Amino acid sequence: MISKLLVQPAYFAPIAQYAAILQAKTIAFETQDNFVKQTYRTRCNIYGANGKLLLNIPVNKTKGQKILTTEVEISYEEDWQKNHLKSLQSAYRTSPFYEYYEADLIPIFETKHKYLWELHQKANAFIMDALQEEKSFSETTEYFSDYTDKTDLRNWVESKKDLAIDFPKYVQMFDDKHGFIENLSILDLIFMEGPNAGMYLENLNLKNAIS
Repeated sequence: MISKLLVQPAYFAPIAQYAAILQAKTIAFETQDNFVKQTYRTRCNIYGANGKLLLNIPVNKTKGQKILTTEVEISYEEDWQKNHLKSLQSAYRTSPFYEYYEADLIPIFETKHKYLWELHQKANAFIMDALQEEKSFSETTEYFSDYTDKTDLRNWVESKKDLAIDFPKYVQMFDDKHGFIENLSILDLIFMEGPNAGMYLENLNLKNAIS
């Protein structure tokens, strides 16, 4: 069990992050850091018909200036919400459990949130409800580069970071064509495993990735 967990808010975060959340006593979101591009803050990976499929949220350009992650504004110059929802429907509409969650999922893509942080909150609330888990989430009020009293997994938001985790296989939509793809967005696990997703997360061994 993780005593105190610190993570970055993300867009339908990867399976590993939600495993850490479910295995933690207390969870805090980092809200005082500066925004960094090309991380899971603005992207997630799902299992499409051609393999791993990246969904990316466009944000308003900050022109090189530093800006808090919570102050980043989402861009709607392109209809990315429609594209993301269509991609999820195409990938998972025939999955075992997608239909049970679709009604709660669609409103997330029908609301034009101004800030990325607002979308993160809505996505996290959807996931926790789908997992039937009740957890309290706090937010940082000051930025520190290091912590001695928390399990600091903020760097897990880096999309290219290789985690030392052995992910047990579960059936995926197109694994007969492309094999098992590990650590996709938590949505993949939920749509494929439904109520069993929570047990998968609670039993996932994170020891080597944390130590």
